[in-house]
Amino acid sequence: MTSTTEPKKKEGGLGETVKVILQAFLIALLIRTFLFQPFNIPSGSMKETLLVGDYLFVSKFSYGYSRFSLPLSPPLFDGRILGSTPNRGDVVVFKLPRDESTDYIKRVIGLPGDEIQMIGGVLHINGVAVKREDAGYWMDDEGNGRVERVKRWTETLPNGVSYYTLDLVDNGFYDNTEVYKVPPGHYFMMGDNRDNSTDSRVLSQVGYVPYENLIGRAQIIFFSVKEGDAAWQFWKWPWTVRWDRLFSFVR
Repeated sequence: MTSTTEPKKKEGGLGETVKVILQAFLIALLIRTFLFQPFNIPSGSMKETLLVGDYLFVSKFSYGYSRFSLPLSPPLFDGRILGSTPNRGDVVVFKLPRDESTDYIKRVIGLPGDEIQMIGGVLHINGVAVKREDAGYWMDDEGNGRVERVKRWTETLPNGVSYYTLDLVDNGFYDNTEVYKVPPGHYFMMGDNRDNSTDSRVLSQVGYVPYENLIGRAQIIFFSVKEGDAAWQFWKWPWTVRWDRLFSFVR
């Protein structure tokens, strides 16, 4: 009796394990596709809002769903389903128009039909200078023992959204630009680290971002380690984790 029932129990146990694994995979896939997608910050273009080593959740439902919401971005449909438009000032993850395998994260500055220009380092929207106030200096720790003092400003968009921008150098390469006319169905994106951000000001590399290319809105930082350290090195966490950034909202 024992010898005939043991194999069935083992088979049942293996089958249940496989079933649980498949169910967990499907749940994780559904969450990633329709609710939240994890994203990590690989560069300093959004300092000090987002730092290298930040790990955050991006809400996929904020702007509806396009083919880029799906894993591997299969061309199953065009446009967006249940779409809603981003607000000026949102921090957004999107697919790079010239390379749809690459994810970028920037702030929405220009809406369809807007005219955007930088004059003397000051952002202008539709011919009006955006309010900018002196916010002192920010100490930029690059994780190699070098700390740099960087000029900081508080920028306030016409809809009242405020955030810090960094000004590494006076009269930087993109401190004075042409007038950019945002096409219908597109958005103009900029990094908060204005002198160290490849964004919509560089038409040949980023340019205007189609509405369809938006993946989601950056919502919350769930983990953060110092620049130059690896998140998987858990034995270093007491010294490398930026504890004050955990579970902070992206603004």
